[in-house]
Amino acid sequence: MDLFQGLTKEEIKVFKKLSSPRKIQDFLNSIPANFEKDGDTLMSPCKMIRENKAHCMEGALLAAAVLWFHGQKPLLMDLKTNESDFDHVVALFQRQGRWGAISKTNHAVLRYREPVYDTPRELAMSYFHEYFLDNGSKTLRSYSAPFDLSTYKVEPCMWITAEEDLWKVSDLLDDSPHYPILDKKMIPALRRADPIEIKAGKLTEWDR
Repeated sequence: MDLFQGLTKEEIKVFKKLSSPRKIQDFLNSIPANFEKDGDTLMSPCKMIRENKAHCMEGALLAAAVLWFHGQKPLLMDLKTNESDFDHVVALFQRQGRWGAISKTNHAVLRYREPVYDTPRELAMSYFHEYFLDNGSKTLRSYSAPFDLSTYKVEPCMWITAEEDLWKVSDLLDDSPHYPILDKKMIPALRRADPIEIKAGKLTEWDR
């Protein structure tokens, strides 16, 4: 079965055009941020393209779908925080055995990562110092193993073209194996981000 048989001609045109991680990232940067003004959403890639807005996981799903279209595995990584902050999800890719990430965010940090990292953990750790609250406290606590959407137990293209929100995918990712970054003894010794870092972290790409 053609995994992408549910795509329209216009959607196929978009997928074909996004032939590299750099092009996928540029496309996601051009999409307005989804501020979920009418309630929480988790749109499929095709619905996201039609709605022309995305938050981090919606962007990661689109990136994963396009990477799969071009012959790579559709991999996600979940970056989990403490209870004071919000998790972040990126799409993973590899070049010459090194790991990179495609990321949809409205902020100046937590963005694209070049494929220069030897392991998923090394890539996840590249986000640690940029992940903080307005008071400067660092919040990243764990990261998921690469989550392979090609093993998602439904008709393969359903999460790409679905009209309904993909809460089951979110639950599966949330429940997948995660690896801690810190132990409890390390947390009290963490230094807060500097004021200039906090100021830079408040820069946004799209206005609410």
